[in-house]
Amino acid sequence: MDYAFDAPPVDLELLDFAVRLAGRAGQMSAQGFFREDWHSRLKEDGTEVTEIDVAVEELIRNELSRQAPDDGIFGEEGGSTSGSSGRRWIIDPINGTTYFTHRVPLFSNDLAYEDEYGPAIGVINMPLSRHMVAAARGLGCWVLPGSAPDLRSGTRAQLTERSSLGGARTMMHNPAGWPGELLGALHRRVLLLPSTGMIAALVTGRVDAGVIAGPPMGYEDVAPMPVIVTEAGGRVTDLHGAPVLEGDMSVLVTNGRLHEEFLRLVHGLPHSRDYRALDDGE
Repeated sequence: MDYAFDAPPVDLELLDFAVRLAGRAGQMSAQGFFREDWHSRLKEDGTEVTEIDVAVEELIRNELSRQAPDDGIFGEEGGSTSGSSGRRWIIDPINGTTYFTHRVPLFSNDLAYEDEYGPAIGVINMPLSRHMVAAARGLGCWVLPGSAPDLRSGTRAQLTERSSLGGARTMMHNPAGWPGELLGALHRRVLLLPSTGMIAALVTGRVDAGVIAGPPMGYEDVAPMPVIVTEAGGRVTDLHGAPVLEGDMSVLVTNGRLHEEFLRLVHGLPHSRDYRALDDGE
């Protein structure tokens, strides 16, 4: 599913609703972050989940059931709920649960909306740094400050204008899972930086690009990206150049000017490390 440039704009009230809902999710998760009485467990896929993840998703689901009862829902913790409208909301209640459980304030609350034309709304809320990026098809991409983000207080996203790959500031997510070939190729050409909120950093001009490789992302992790990055004026694909929602769940985000050169640089390189090749004795 790719971004439809010729589709009609989204209703502004729907974007405002999504922003307010993500803001409420942020308030709940921020309060939970500083509590001492919650517990985490491993899911069947080996990833962590906390009771705060579950509570935040339940908050969002309950509000969607009231405000958009005909829409489908897909959430990381609760799975799929069918709808009759043909439209769907995608929820990642706490994106970065590992950060959350280790008390690292880099998690986000992610919300996306898809209609009959494809990706329509994307919201990434970073409650502990008190800013949100939100976008809707045809309405642009906005950076919203504060603990209760509001579209009226937002500023337009602004990307860098760098057009040369050499030295491009590039955030990397999960480099422990990257193969040496990919890490080396990028290290030789660009300035690699740890990710502290890749999409927000891109659309506020703090970096020129970002790469996610290693173990594949979940659909809920990447669902907000097409609208946010495209409406900001950038470009997002997987590392093969395919639409990110249809690809292998690797991610390349850039200011747009650098995208093709990045794709040429990583062409033919593996995207994930083979852990079976590691020697446990070393």
